[in-house]
Amino acid sequence: MQVLNNRLEKVVSENLINLIRPEIKQLAAYHVADASGLIKLDAMENPYALPEELLDQLQKSFAATDLNRYPDPSAAALRQQLRKTMKVPDDQTIVLGNGSDELIQMLAMALAKPDACLMSFEPGFVMYQMIAKFTAINYVGVPLSEDFNLDMPATREAIKQHQPAVIFIAYPNNPSANLFNDAAIEEIINIAPGLVVVDEAYHPFAQASFMSKLSLYKNLLVMRTVSKMGLAGLRLGLLCGEAGMINEVDKVRLPYNINVLTQTAGLCVLNNMDVLDQQALIIRDQRAVVFEAMGAIDGLEVFPSQANFILFRILNKPANDIFESIKNAGVLIKNMKATEGVLANCLRVTIGKPEENRAFLNALALAMEK
Repeated sequence: MQVLNNRLEKVVSENLINLIRPEIKQLAAYHVADASGLIKLDAMENPYALPEELLDQLQKSFAATDLNRYPDPSAAALRQQLRKTMKVPDDQTIVLGNGSDELIQMLAMALAKPDACLMSFEPGFVMYQMIAKFTAINYVGVPLSEDFNLDMPATREAIKQHQPAVIFIAYPNNPSANLFNDAAIEEIINIAPGLVVVDEAYHPFAQASFMSKLSLYKNLLVMRTVSKMGLAGLRLGLLCGEAGMINEVDKVRLPYNINVLTQTAGLCVLNNMDVLDQQALIIRDQRAVVFEAMGAIDGLEVFPSQANFILFRILNKPANDIFESIKNAGVLIKNMKATEGVLANCLRVTIGKPEENRAFLNALALAMEK
């Protein structure tokens, strides 16, 4: 009887699982590596905590927050602070998301008509493709050139063939850390039949932006996040553009998606942007130090960076071996796990504090000598 019950339970379980869309069943859940006991240089985070005096302000703000009440559904005060901080043009509108990921999802959901297409560039931010699958919108990835730049003939052909409803352009790109050519991006905006989203997640380190060009192009949207600025724990992103389109996207936003603690913390910290700006400056300076030091290590191809991380290729050893050696030395970086294509044998390291960067460089040099 127990055997029969077990078989029935298995059949019921399999039948329930079969309710899931096939393309979802084929996906692997987003994986976050365990960094316990390691120097964490794998996730493009700002390594610096807030100073004590700002933490004191934050705690007082939290103490005055009514946790028993729903937050402002439109986060009006926070949006106004972000408009000032991010220099959003006065004639443009903002919608907020629980990180950039939710904004990508909201936009994909709003555009997911039958046969609609979401386009991006590969290698690029993996969530563009994943969210396209989540929302059942067709995805097209246009390969980058060998040097991680936009292949404009291939891009023009892909736009002509697929007529994308939206094109996502990471600026700088992740994982290659480079800024695409501005003229190429403007050509894409001009020839695109739908929306073009310039994803400026790494703006604090690139110091380049399309925000001021929003008023020039009705089909241009600019996306930002506070995560790389040092507020990754808040999960807060913003999408900026022409009011008509932003208001349509806002219709698929879940109520109260920006919780009261995020709104409180965002207002407090963004009112002290000089602290975050100074941290970004230190990270940019450290990026130059790490890049120069890596260039002096034999057997590496180090790619220029305008972000807070550096992509590099191992030329004469398996990247997996170098990754494990660095990890065994107490430093966690990102293994791209590619055996072919433009990311073949590549690893990626986030810029950390000076002592963390030295630990990484020492571990890398020892690994390359073995």
